[in-house]
Amino acid sequence: MTTEKQGLRERKKEETRRTLSDVACSLAMERGASQVRVEDIAAAANVSMRTFNNYFASKEAAMVGNAYQRSERIAAALAGRPSGEPLQESVRAAVLEGFAETTDRQWYARIVLLRDDPALFGATRKVEIEIERELAKVIAERTHKDVKLDLYPDLLASLLMAAIRTAVFHWVSAPSGGQTLNDMLEQALLRLRFE
Repeated sequence: MTTEKQGLRERKKEETRRTLSDVACSLAMERGASQVRVEDIAAAANVSMRTFNNYFASKEAAMVGNAYQRSERIAAALAGRPSGEPLQESVRAAVLEGFAETTDRQWYARIVLLRDDPALFGATRKVEIEIERELAKVIAERTHKDVKLDLYPDLLASLLMAAIRTAVFHWVSAPSGGQTLNDMLEQALLRLRFE
């Protein structure tokens, strides 16, 4: 019963986090990020300022919140891949799984917003740096390296996030090039060097 309650509580928290992030992005796309206040996000999501502050430290953090969740899913998917699988294949599968539901128009508009607004781009990079640390731990575990002593896990995690960002931004900039987002992600991942 306790586990069931904890599961429900976590799902509700995740739903609230997602809602706040969606509302923040919608308002930013409507008005421009600089014209949105935290109070506007809380009111539009029908939550108190205290609730907003329990989930996000700033409006920018809320606007990039779903990007953080996607990156967490990629890290979790990588950790869950079979241990004997080559790292390159594991990374490929985890990234494609993380981007499985990213083809709707709102996602596209959100990426353009995050790419073009300097404050949001900075917030996105902050999220990426946090995720890089998590990815480095997973990569270190999979490659039997010590994340504190070996450069490889941190380097590969940083390169991986850069490859993903570059592929997504490139695809958003030229969507009529005939390639899918998955094609672009795979091209970027193929250029990474795996030990």
